[in-house]
Order: sequence, then C-alpha cells, then structure tokens
Amino acid sequence: MRIVFMGTPDFSVPVLDALVEAGHEIAAVYSQPPRPAGRGKKDRASPVHQRAEILGLDVRTPVSLRTDEALTEFMALNADVAVVVAYGLILPQAILDAPVRGCLNIHASLLPRWRGAAPIHRAIMAGDAQTGVCIMQMEAGLDTGPVLLREAVDIGARETTAQLHDRLSVLGADLIVRALGALDSLAAQVQPEDGVTYAAKIDKAEAQIDWGRPAVEIDRQIRGLSPFPGAWFEHDGVRIKVLGSHLVENAGPAGAVLDGALHVACGEGAVALTRLQKAGKGAQDAETFQRGAQIAVGTDLGRG
Repeated sequence: MRIVFMGTPDFSVPVLDALVEAGHEIAAVYSQPPRPAGRGKKDRASPVHQRAEILGLDVRTPVSLRTDEALTEFMALNADVAVVVAYGLILPQAILDAPVRGCLNIHASLLPRWRGAAPIHRAIMAGDAQTGVCIMQMEAGLDTGPVLLREAVDIGARETTAQLHDRLSVLGADLIVRALGALDSLAAQVQPEDGVTYAAKIDKAEAQIDWGRPAVEIDRQIRGLSPFPGAWFEHDGVRIKVLGSHLVENAGPAGAVLDGALHVACGEGAVALTRLQKAGKGAQDAETFQRGAQIAVGTDLGRG
C-alpha cells in the first residue's frame, strides 16, 4: 500500500521499520518539529524524524495540520492509508478523510480502557493484570474509533513502563503489518460504552512518594513512572528517583529503611527499592547505590 506514516517518539520507530520491511511504499513521514533538547538546548529532530532520514524517506514537520497549505500537501500524496502512532498532533476531519482507506491508529491499551495520552503508565499504576495494543480506525473523538485488531499481553509483576513500552512497540509493529495485510477481511468492532477510562497525561506532581500509602500502590507508582518522570523521595536534601521496585514481606513505621538492601516500610507492607538515581547522576542498582549513599537502617525517608 501507499502509506503516510505519522509518529514522533521512540515508540513509533519499530512501526516505521516494520512497514518498510513489509514492502509498503512510504509516501511521506510526518513527525513533530525539532525541539530544544540536551544541555545545549539545541533543536533535535524526533526519533521518527531521525530514523526516516536514515531510511531516505521524505519527512514533514508541520506545526499544525489545520492550514489549507498542510491539507493540500497531505491530499497530494494520494495515500491509500495513513498509519498514526503517537504522533502528537490532532488530525482534523479533512485529514482523516483524505486517504482512500482512512487513518489507522496504533494505541497501546485494550480499548475502551485507557483512551488518551499515557495508557502504559496508567495501566501499571492502576494495577491492571493485562494491557495490549489495538489497531483502530480513527475518527474525530479521542481514541473512540472502531477497533480492527487487538492483542492482549500480561503485565509482569516487576515490569516498568519502559519495559512494557518496548514490548508494546514491537507488538504494535507486528499488529499493523498484519492488519494491513488483511484489511479487506477485518470487521471493525465498535467500542462498547462500558469500561471507558481515560489515561490522563502524567503530571510531575504525581511523582513524589508518600510512604504512608500501601506498599502495593507505591510499587505501582514507582514502576509506572519509570523512567519518566520517576517517582522520588528526598534524603539529606537530595532528590532521589526510584526506577525499580518490588514488594517484600516486611513491616515497620512508614518510610523507615528496614535493612541495608533498601527495603522500606510503607503504610501497609514494604517495598524493595531496586534501582535508584540521584539528581544529575546515572541510574544504579540498589547495591551499587548504597555503597555510595550509605542510607542507614532506621532512616525515615518520609522526613527528607
């Protein structure tokens, strides 16, 4: 098929690669414009933009798709279908209608659960046992379109957003190739009204750890916010991110460090902090971190 690909972050890159490897013609790649990044705050092209250039594809980075010029350029591509995955811009109805077969979105949840911006984070933070990927026919509403293909995966007990992100990215790439290959035979399933939830964008205010909460909730918070923005606590005036954890059988006053392995008591139960990162430093496993930080047994992390 002749495809317009629309995506921006790392999650989208395996999908672009899979479409090229499957032999589809990529008429153009749309991605968010380069943004300031790094210490020098120089403009940096998105991961999809960078990959598309390596592949020798035409890359377009409009600030908006709502102008007459943007619509004219898009329609001139004469695409059979647009494949959209984590693009980041709203597609107006005229864009949605332009490809012969419409626009297909790859969404990292089992719709209608977790429509919206942060489905992977929210699934882990909510304690969902499963999530997955849906191939959805796009319409004007937020992730409301009929689903053409879906596949579920179990969420690991110690899995972080970063790990689940990578698994679902690969699954999405496989699923869209399968969907395109069987497009004429797939029956679109209208999403049920029951079970709709919204995956709101992650707010940094959600990241501070409240050790008074149950361990199961804190563990989900840590894993769901890893690597970004990273759940955190303060110790001796230094902010420390926790990027990995799991539940342990232990107890004590909430916030107390229970042993040298960084098992920390919560309002109910305890968590083992397995990967940590001081501000401005690299991430380390708990044993390596403790050799430098030496957080003493009995320290109350709830007091900073």
